[in-house]
Amino acid sequence: MDEQIDTKELATKPKPKPKSKKKKAKRNVPYGQIHVYATFNNTIVTFTDRNGAVLGTSSAGSCGFKGSKKGTAYAAQVAAEKVATLVKNNNGMTKVDAIVKGVGQGRETAIRALINLDISVESITDVTPIAHGGVRPRKARRN
Repeated sequence: MDEQIDTKELATKPKPKPKSKKKKAKRNVPYGQIHVYATFNNTIVTFTDRNGAVLGTSSAGSCGFKGSKKGTAYAAQVAAEKVATLVKNNNGMTKVDAIVKGVGQGRETAIRALINLDISVESITDVTPIAHGGVRPRKARRN
């Protein structure tokens, strides 16, 4: 029952090669969308194609800002510039539709940063949700 394993035989066996990851093909997307989500505490900037597939994303927090500095207009500008240069170089994006959501300071600043990088903004849409007063209250309690 006890078979001895030859250690020389184990050393000479070829080791399996690690599977190499396939390199992601760069798509040429000249026209897309930029989604700016600006809250009081942070600004998130996302570039997508027309169908909504994400090409690149960045936020004030991922650019190194911490605490209350994440909600500033400058932090939004830095985040927008970072992701815009990435998408422009990798995907060749030149025109975007801007979709803005939220009430933070970085709403306009993120879009202005694109214009400085020669990405033309075709349209700006505000999709901030609006409160409507809530649901119907309960009936009054009887004495």
